[in-house]
Amino acid sequence: MNVSVLGAGTMGHGIAQVAAMAGHDVTMRDIEQEYVENGLDAIESNLRGGVARDKVTEEEMAATLDRISVTTELEAAVSGADLVVEAVPEKMDLKQQTMREVESIVSDETVIASNTSSLSVTEIMSALERPERGVGLHFFNPVHIMALVEVVVAEQTSSETLAFARDFVEGIDKTAVEVGDSPGFASSRLGVALGVEAMRMVQEGVASPADIDAAMELGYNHPMGPVELGDVVGLDVRLGILEYLREELGERFRPPQILKRKVRAGKLGKKSGEGFYVWEDGEIVGVSEDVMDR
Repeated sequence: MNVSVLGAGTMGHGIAQVAAMAGHDVTMRDIEQEYVENGLDAIESNLRGGVARDKVTEEEMAATLDRISVTTELEAAVSGADLVVEAVPEKMDLKQQTMREVESIVSDETVIASNTSSLSVTEIMSALERPERGVGLHFFNPVHIMALVEVVVAEQTSSETLAFARDFVEGIDKTAVEVGDSPGFASSRLGVALGVEAMRMVQEGVASPADIDAAMELGYNHPMGPVELGDVVGLDVRLGILEYLREELGERFRPPQILKRKVRAGKLGKKSGEGFYVWEDGEIVGVSEDVMDR
């Protein structure tokens, strides 16, 4: 199968990697050459980590990288694709524009999927002339490790598109859970609720970020605590999701002031080097001073 992934960021390059590891030919596209090169470097780094842990062989790494091509040209990325997965920023107008541009190029048989973590897939796919070909494929970070993919069924999604999506997810060795197109779906709605309460606890001085995270990791067997996860996902992304869920579902999703202040200050988490924690080379090296001062 030919798979096109639009976006080479954290989610995009992860989706490209797992699709290529499953034997699909993948084209990864982003708007700048630097972005696609960074995405490809991240994939190689992930694979080398797998080799070091005896999870991936050298031959599998080489074969995976050989199946991935990169481009900044949309037409080159999606022409001939059986499946297009958009992983562009969480902005409805951008996603709808992407849908329209993709549909003008691809064949009538191409399935078009969105990796949105919270936006309405039904609304995204309303930009298509044939919205029945649209579906949500919500992957989880880090994509090459997390086993779950939410298959989000839009109001327009046909049974054939849904079956195609489920087969694709199973074929890349992931577990598909089918959910209706409700704000935040299942996972984001629950995950964000936990994350926002953890931020409020930090804001109120209930406990430190490290202690909150340790409580959930050791007490509830979470692989990563909610404060650290917010930093990894991106605090700007968390804020956008909360604002959307507040609008759709009510005040229980109101973003806390500590989150708003950090985003305004450019402290977006791991990707900016500081959020609730301080990060260097992808690792936590301390706690943000404005958190320690609370």
